[in-house]
Amino acid sequence: MMKVPDAFKQLTPLELILAAIFVLYIVLPINAPEMMANMIDSPLGMLGVFIVSIYLFFYSSPILAVLYIIVAYELLRRCCKQPSATAIQKHTPSQANKDVAMKQMNPAKKDTLEEEVVDKMAPVGKSQMGDYVISGFSPVAENINGASLV
Repeated sequence: MMKVPDAFKQLTPLELILAAIFVLYIVLPINAPEMMANMIDSPLGMLGVFIVSIYLFFYSSPILAVLYIIVAYELLRRCCKQPSATAIQKHTPSQANKDVAMKQMNPAKKDTLEEEVVDKMAPVGKSQMGDYVISGFSPVAENINGASLV
C-alpha cells in the first residue's frame, strides 16, 4: 500500500476536495466564462486573486496555498484579453498610408542660397572647354640647401 505523506493527512476533507479541484483546473484546459474573465482581468479582480492567495497562506495548509498560486497564475493567463491579429491589422496603417504620412513630414527640399549661387556661377560642366594657351613662362626651381624635404 502507498504511504501518504503526513502533510496530506493533516488536510481536512474540504481542503482535499479543494486541492483536487485545483489540480484538475491546472491539468485540464478549462476556460473561465466571459463574464468571470472580464471581472478577473480587471485590476479589482487581480487584487481579489491576490487577497485569496494571502488568505490561504495564513489560514490553510501551505500545500493548498502553493497549489492556489499555480491556479491563480493559470487563471490570470487564461482570462487575459490579448488583442487578436485582426484587431491589430485593423488599426495598423498600410504601407501606402505610411508613405503619404512620411512625405507630409518631409517636404520637398529647396535649394539654399549658396547652392543657387554655385549653380549660377560655377563653370564646371557648364562653360566651354578651355583653350590650351602657350606662353613663354616656365617655372624655375632653385637649389634649396638646408630646407626641409617637405
